[in-house]
Amino acid sequence: MNDSLKSSAKSSVRHRPRSPFRRAGVAAAAVLATGTLVLTGLTGQAAAGPADGPTDGRGTAAAERALSPGLLQAMRTDLGLSRAQATERLGNEADAAATAERLRERLGDSYAGAHVSGRTAERLTVATTDARRTAAIEAAGATARVVDRSLKQLDGVRTALDEAAADRTPRGVHVWYVDVAHNRVVVEAAAAQHARALLDRAGVERSQVTVRHSDAAPKPLADLRGGDAYYMNGSGRCSIGFPVTRGGGQAGFVTAGHCGTPGTTTSGYNQQAQGSFQGSTFPGRDYAWVATNGNWTPRPAVNGYGNGDVTVAGSTEAVEGSSVCRSGSTTGWHCGTVQQRGTSVTYPQGTVSGVTRTTVCAEPGDSGGSFISGSQAQGVTSGGSGNCSQGGTTFFQPVNPALQAYGLTLVTSGNGGETDPPGEIGTWAAGKAYQVGDEVTYGGQSYRCIQAHTAQPGWNPADTPSLWTRA
Repeated sequence: MNDSLKSSAKSSVRHRPRSPFRRAGVAAAAVLATGTLVLTGLTGQAAAGPADGPTDGRGTAAAERALSPGLLQAMRTDLGLSRAQATERLGNEADAAATAERLRERLGDSYAGAHVSGRTAERLTVATTDARRTAAIEAAGATARVVDRSLKQLDGVRTALDEAAADRTPRGVHVWYVDVAHNRVVVEAAAAQHARALLDRAGVERSQVTVRHSDAAPKPLADLRGGDAYYMNGSGRCSIGFPVTRGGGQAGFVTAGHCGTPGTTTSGYNQQAQGSFQGSTFPGRDYAWVATNGNWTPRPAVNGYGNGDVTVAGSTEAVEGSSVCRSGSTTGWHCGTVQQRGTSVTYPQGTVSGVTRTTVCAEPGDSGGSFISGSQAQGVTSGGSGNCSQGGTTFFQPVNPALQAYGLTLVTSGNGGETDPPGEIGTWAAGKAYQVGDEVTYGGQSYRCIQAHTAQPGWNPADTPSLWTRA
């Protein structure tokens, strides 16, 4: 068993410095995307409780005014950033997300992931298995890194582990993920023999992963505005992820699947009747949606807990290394960074795959609450280890798969800030980032995007009414 895996970089090319804050007014308001987490305690089941060049100071000031004071304050507190640094970071992260998506499409099977680094996320590194592709990466303003394994290969290893865990919950192995920054798959286990047992069942060569010792044992935290409390069957408490609609009329919200099962009734933060769970998945995934009664009006906002609400403008996914903040009914606002997407974690109830690992803290009752990067919804709180006194690791379930699973539409501000005018951008294709108003053709029909997102295989306009409508 290899307990460490040396960096597989064959070369690293540092391109010219990227503009620290490109198109500030747009980037800061239309920041990165996605995630939903489930928090768990340490014992038992918790209560489900492209660029136009640099801008001047006026552009930066305008961008700051477009951002939530609560989000900026939380980034200052938890990430140690000044207000100007937080604003600059959000702009850089938005730029990085767009650049990474374009390069993913261009590099094809040689694409090996992307991550940002630096205090204000000023450096975007994009990896490839093909040294001939470095020029294209550099031309996009990113740092090129040549590695041994493509993202597709790394995901294949993780998928094999997921399938083995679905057959039988692994003992002593709680987390595994693709670490794109180091081009490897990491398995965290209480003991090496536990990791070996999972690898053997999955048919994964031991040389294909790095095994790390960890005694952390994430558990679900069981306990219309994102982050607000709600109660299940009059007892346990969780937090609202993001308000949604279904079929153009029914209002509700997405939250964590471990918070309730179909039929579970809910009451709001004011203890008034609210609605009931319509769909829930856990384990495997950790998402659910609750339909609410006519007394509840969905808003495109996340509770800033004393620092002003944060507006939700879309659900574009943030890349690894980006800042992300969480709102929950137990601990309010906290921020950190995205460590790894596509993570699998084993709770006592079973394995959950496809969550995102972060450095944000959380506690029981925060489960189901909002994860947001700038103005972009990322996901709902799933679980983790540690707390907000000593710090910890928290996982969130990305919001886009939940919307897709139940045919839901995210409630947003409708314009995402100062964005480029929408227009015809050709035939629909997986891997492209689409904004509200973009028009594409698919199967001979024209469709208009109604929710910002990055297209995934199978999310074609004809089958995703939560994302597209006939033009």
